[in-house]
Amino acid sequence: MTTTSRSTSHSTSARRMALTRAAVAIVATGGLLLPATGAVAAPPSSVQAASAAAQKHPGASIPLPGASGAEGIAAGRGSTFYAGDLGDGDIYRGDIRKGTAEPFIDAPDGRVVVGLKADVKNDLLFVSGGAKGQAYVYDTRTGAPVADVRLTTAEAFINDVTLTKDGAYFTNSRRAELYFIPVGRHGELGEVQTIPLSGPAALVETGFNLNGITSVDGGRTLIVAHSVKESLYTVDPDSGVSAVIATAALPNVDGILAKGDTVYAVQNRKNQVSRIDLSNDLASGQVEDVIKSPRFDVPTTVALFGKTLALANAKFGALNPRGYEVVTLSAR
Repeated sequence: MTTTSRSTSHSTSARRMALTRAAVAIVATGGLLLPATGAVAAPPSSVQAASAAAQKHPGASIPLPGASGAEGIAAGRGSTFYAGDLGDGDIYRGDIRKGTAEPFIDAPDGRVVVGLKADVKNDLLFVSGGAKGQAYVYDTRTGAPVADVRLTTAEAFINDVTLTKDGAYFTNSRRAELYFIPVGRHGELGEVQTIPLSGPAALVETGFNLNGITSVDGGRTLIVAHSVKESLYTVDPDSGVSAVIATAALPNVDGILAKGDTVYAVQNRKNQVSRIDLSNDLASGQVEDVIKSPRFDVPTTVALFGKTLALANAKFGALNPRGYEVVTLSAR
């Protein structure tokens, strides 16, 4: 199915009714039903087994055979993960417990894949399409394409995506707006809605602005990373109003992931992940730990399996990357 969607103003009523890099050297990204946010996923024993296996081999690497780049990673059902080949848009499917990955989706020519998230209830994989202003949706059972969605015709770098019970939200690193694709009870995709931002997250300067995105409070509040401002912001998904989360500066902040009142913020060229404890009112956050690994090589995005983090190494700027991989280590 190909979907060319009409951007409209975002509102609560519209959301309820809607059921229906090309640049490897670019710094890019960053639950519907994302296992790391505690929503519906595989039985806990599967996640626990995957986490326990990774804990026995801290700092393990999982090669992505034949990949020409790496950028996004998403947790799937149980110990399954999906990782994207930034350069050609292909998708890998792997197993954290087994420490293996293999090609899964051979994307059409001309695509790239930046951030991605898996909706395990509806067996859908949502993919950010970079400078083309597109989002792609695939069937995680078969790898078949479900939809090719035009998010915007304006200047764009569609960077990352997060899922809530209502649908998928995408960031644009070139404009102060988010895009929302409603998802119905049985996986039906609705029409794209554009959410113009106001407040501090709406700043647009030279470079990458909005980047990673995640959600808290059962999807009632979004959190976005702003690379230029080295900051995190809350966003009301209905109004687009943003507010700063007061933290220490987060240079090179990229993909982010929330679990309860904790946010994991990947800082790509810093080769680290900051674990941030959020205040109850989301107005501030304390960096409680900085997670590093000698295996990090410009990690960009993160997925969580129990107490195990999995990150994609993008290796931006490497002259001889010698392959691409996913790195696992303790979430601490």
